Amino acid sequence: MLWALLVLHRWTGVIVGTLMTLWCLTGFVMLYVDYPRLLPAEQVRGLSPLHLPAGGSLARIALPPDTGLASARLEMAAGKPVLRVVPEKNDGRAIWQMRATPQSYDLGSGALLAPLSREDLGKVGAQFGRNVGIDGPVAAITPISVDQWTVQAFAANRPLYRIDYADAAGSAAYIAGQTGEVVQRTTRFERFWGWLGAVPHWLYPTVLRQNPAAWSQVVIWTSLIGCFLTLTGIWVGISRLRRGKDGTIGSPYRGLWWWHHMAGLVFGVFALTWVGSGLFSMSPWGLFDSDAGPVERQRLAGPMCWTDMRAALANMNQFPIDTVRVESAPLGGKMALVAIAADGRMVRLNSSGRPAVLTRADVAAALRSGPRVVSLDLLSEGDSYYYAHKEPVRLPVWRAVLADPQATRLYIDAASGALLRAVDGTGRAERWLWNAPHSFDLPGLRQSRLRYIIILPLLAAVTLVCGTGAWMGMRKLARDLWRIRRRIRRLSRRSFFLRSRSPS
Repeated sequence: MLWALLVLHRWTGVIVGTLMTLWCLTGFVMLYVDYPRLLPAEQVRGLSPLHLPAGGSLARIALPPDTGLASARLEMAAGKPVLRVVPEKNDGRAIWQMRATPQSYDLGSGALLAPLSREDLGKVGAQFGRNVGIDGPVAAITPISVDQWTVQAFAANRPLYRIDYADAAGSAAYIAGQTGEVVQRTTRFERFWGWLGAVPHWLYPTVLRQNPAAWSQVVIWTSLIGCFLTLTGIWVGISRLRRGKDGTIGSPYRGLWWWHHMAGLVFGVFALTWVGSGLFSMSPWGLFDSDAGPVERQRLAGPMCWTDMRAALANMNQFPIDTVRVESAPLGGKMALVAIAADGRMVRLNSSGRPAVLTRADVAAALRSGPRVVSLDLLSEGDSYYYAHKEPVRLPVWRAVLADPQATRLYIDAASGALLRAVDGTGRAERWLWNAPHSFDLPGLRQSRLRYIIILPLLAAVTLVCGTGAWMGMRKLARDLWRIRRRIRRLSRRSFFLRSRSPS
C-alpha cells in the first residue's frame, strides 16, 4: 500500500507538481500585481460632464411604457447623451443575468445608438485618456475579436476596439463598439506582470479561457489532483520517518530528498490549504452557487418600469454640478435617481428631482417586504464579510441581518440605497473556505504588513516543497526513460546478432 502511494505520488508530481510550483511562483507576483481591470470608480472618472440637448425628448425613446427595467443610467458617449437600460425578461430575470448587452439610446434622436464610427471611437478614447490622466494622445484604434485582457467576461461588450495611447506607460483602453463604453484599461507594466502572474496562476491563456466550461473543468480537476498529490505526500512523508541510532526520529533521505521530505512534513499542510482553497474558488459542481444577491436586490428595490424612469428624469430641471452619470436607484418600490460626479460623490434625488438623503427609516421600510430584520447598523468601516482587499469598497453602508434560515446579511449603500452585497450561509462558507485561507485576508491582517511577513516565508517554503518534488520526479523519469531506451537498444542488438548467426 505504501509503495503504491509512493509511486502515485512520485508520478503525479511530475506534471501536477510542476504546475503547483508554477502556482507558487506566480503567487508571489499576484501578492503585488493583479490581473488588469478597469475599476468602476475609474470608469466613472473617465466620463464627460453630462449635458442634455435642448431639443431632446424622452418621449422619443422607443420603449413601451410598461417595459420592466433591471437598471437604467444616463451618461455621455462620443459627445452625445445616452440612455442605457437593461430590460427584464418576462420571467423576471434581467438580461444582464444572461450576459446580454444593455440597450443604449441616443437621447437626441430617441433611436437606438448606432455603432460608433472610427472618429467617435477616437473621441471617446481621447476624452477618457484626458479624464483619467493618461499622458499621451490616441496613437492607434484596432478592432479586437479577443485578446488576453478581454476574454470571457467581455463577451457582452463585443465588438471591442483597443485604443493605444502614445504615453510612457504604454496605456491601452478597450471600448465597446456598439455602446461607446470604456470597459477595460491596461498598461505595459500590468500586461508584463500579468503574463508572469495572473495568466499562468489562473490558467488563463486565451485559447483555454474563451471556453468557460473547459477552463473550469481543467482548473477543478488539476486542483483535485493537486489535493491528492499533497495528501499522499503528507501520508508517505509520515510513514517514511525512521528512528535513528541515537533514538531521534528523522528522515532516511539525503540531499534534495531530505529537503523535500522534511519541508513537506512541516509545510505540506499549507500547500494543501492553498491548493484546496484554490479548488473552492471555482465553486466546483455548484458548491457555492447562491441567488441571494439577485433575489434580495430585486426585492429591496421593488419593480421599476420605463414609465417610472422617464417621469423621474423629466422632473429633473438640472443636474447637480459636475454630474457625469445619473443612475436609477429605486428603493422599496419608490423611484429615485443618483447623480454621480467624476470623483465618485453621489447625490440621491427623489422622483420629483429634489435631493433626498437616505435615512434609516427609508432602509427599514424597504426591508419590510422580506424576513424580519434582526439588526440594522450603519458601518463606517468593513466587517468580516464586506471589506476592502485589493479593491476599495463603498462606505458607509447599512448592514441588515435578516431572521431567515440563512441569517443573510445585506450591505446597502448609504448614499444610493443600492444593495452592494448579500451574504447568506453559502457566502459565509465560501468566504472562510476560499478567501480566508487562500489570501490570508483575515481580520487584523488585511491591511497589515504582518500579512506579508506571514505569507512570504510560507509561500517560499511551499515553493521549495513543490519545486524539489517536481524536479526529482522529472530526474527519476529521465533516468527511467534512459534505462528503457538502453534496454531497447540492447534487445535490438541481441536480436540482430541472433538473426545474423542463424543459418540462411
